Amino acid sequence: MGGDLHCHTKLSDGSLGIEDLVLLAKKKGIETIAITDHDCLAGTVRGKIIGDRYGVNVIPGVELSSRDEKTGKYVDILCYLSDAPDRLQGLCHKNSLARKKAAHFMMLQITKRYPVSAEFIIKCATGSTNIFIPHIMQALMESGYTNTIFGDLYNKLFNKESDGNILVTPKYPDIEEVVGAIHDAGGIAVLAHPYLYENIDSIPRLIECGIDGIEVWHPSATEAQRAELKKLATKNKLLMTGGTDFCGLYNRYPVSVGDIDVPDDAVTKLLGYKAKIRRMQKKAQKEAPVDTHYLQRSIALEITDGGMTAEVESTAEYAGYQEYGTRFMKGKPHIRPAFDEQKGKFKSDLGKLVR
Repeated sequence: MGGDLHCHTKLSDGSLGIEDLVLLAKKKGIETIAITDHDCLAGTVRGKIIGDRYGVNVIPGVELSSRDEKTGKYVDILCYLSDAPDRLQGLCHKNSLARKKAAHFMMLQITKRYPVSAEFIIKCATGSTNIFIPHIMQALMESGYTNTIFGDLYNKLFNKESDGNILVTPKYPDIEEVVGAIHDAGGIAVLAHPYLYENIDSIPRLIECGIDGIEVWHPSATEAQRAELKKLATKNKLLMTGGTDFCGLYNRYPVSVGDIDVPDDAVTKLLGYKAKIRRMQKKAQKEAPVDTHYLQRSIALEITDGGMTAEVESTAEYAGYQEYGTRFMKGKPHIRPAFDEQKGKFKSDLGKLVR
């Protein structure tokens, strides 16, 4: 089987620990999964170690919360394979604080309506880095007020169209800031489940921000909607990914890991996309003259134009002198050789596509 590029663990709003998730994938014959906990990078390293132990390829990821200021809608953006995940810690921390503030207000409202204590809700969230709505629903379910997480009581309390709702939406950063942060960290930015939060209207702006892909295969999308997303991705030359959005007990949909039919080449293309943009960066770093290593470290990668443009540049103030030389010294090119090498490979790949 192929892969599941959207899974959650107990660290956010999933009910399974990392090892249990990996073991489930192993038993189902799933070769690759991505751990994409909400605004949380805590499981990426451990996930990789456990995955290697059981022979499951675990792709490091995170699902970052954001908001489209133009539409006012909540938008989830998946980040895969970041080179410097520590650069996302600040954003994750800011989002986590916003989520906690909203959760505390909602817990207060619950304790006023039901004989359920805040301490019990927090107990239901044991192991998580935050308090999510499913944890509140679990407390109500265990107290006998419902027999399901997502049902009539959930809709009454957390559907914004309900007169008695207690929903508080955290204030998250704009999509432009989040996509920029992902690229600054060397990651791949993918719009998660466009139909779940009706984010179709945000796609043109996300493309302007440099989004790299769209999650086409997701339980919230019908076959017809997936077909539309495929057309949209193909037209704009975006990556296509997919996954179950697995949360175990807290699943919004009745799916298990790997139950969504994601094409095998979706994983291959995701990894290949990352490999290509890394090769040019590493080639430039290799060719850079070495003295203090400052020039090498200053060579950065930025992806724009919906993934169509990858810019590798050196921010060192003397980089131009090294590249082109001066009247007193001969140039030692490091950007041009890397570009020329990738140009040849690009032409070769393009030729294969149009045959």
